Amino acid sequence: MARRLPSRLLPRLVRRAWLAACLVVSGAAAAETIVEARYAEPTTRYAHGILGDAIEWGALELVIEDAANRTTLKIRLPKDRVFEDVAPRLADVDGDGFPEVVVVETQIDTGAQLAIYDETGKIAATPHIGRANRWLAPVGVADLDGDGFVELAYIDRPHLAKTLRIWRFRDGALMHVADQPGLTNHRIGERDIGGGLRLCDDTPEMITASADWTRVIATSFDGTAFTVRDLGPHKSRQSLNAALSCN
Repeated sequence: MARRLPSRLLPRLVRRAWLAACLVVSGAAAAETIVEARYAEPTTRYAHGILGDAIEWGALELVIEDAANRTTLKIRLPKDRVFEDVAPRLADVDGDGFPEVVVVETQIDTGAQLAIYDETGKIAATPHIGRANRWLAPVGVADLDGDGFVELAYIDRPHLAKTLRIWRFRDGALMHVADQPGLTNHRIGERDIGGGLRLCDDTPEMITASADWTRVIATSFDGTAFTVRDLGPHKSRQSLNAALSCN
């Protein structure tokens, strides 16, 4: 479960934006492994507030290490974009043994997309949902079907469409694979995203709630079809957390 930083922990000042999507590097230039990622430069330029406040993020900071150096890299978004998210996620998306960063990035007029960054910037992304104030909530990143390629899962519009969508990263791009309706992992105003991925019996399962928030659901994907299992009643976040712990 990913949790949004409370507003009282946000920096007091929003630094002025530089040129759109410019890169600012402090420290040594060359590095090999992203070891940490965090959002920076809080902003109120996108008035959606789906995560409980009016503050989103204007920049992504990556901490990168090699054998000799530790480098901080900052990637600033253009003024018409924000990171509308609880926290960036480190995951080896391309299978090279080194993590990339998976984020929710929103364009003010066309809504959210799931995007992948490395130290060079954005390397792949899903299409934007298509309208302002339309969001997605990540579920997880894993090779869900055992084919050697990584899939990225999210709930498309968890308050409206309530649809689990699967995308596969292959040959440097994201390809849409499959959808499963009737699932959700977030309610308006919640500061975290419920559920996630678990591996209990050697099969990755995506843990979410049913669309009406009455049941805890485990969903697996074999590359062709979904298997959806009802794990029991949903009573609170603890119901999803217990499922993630294979309880």
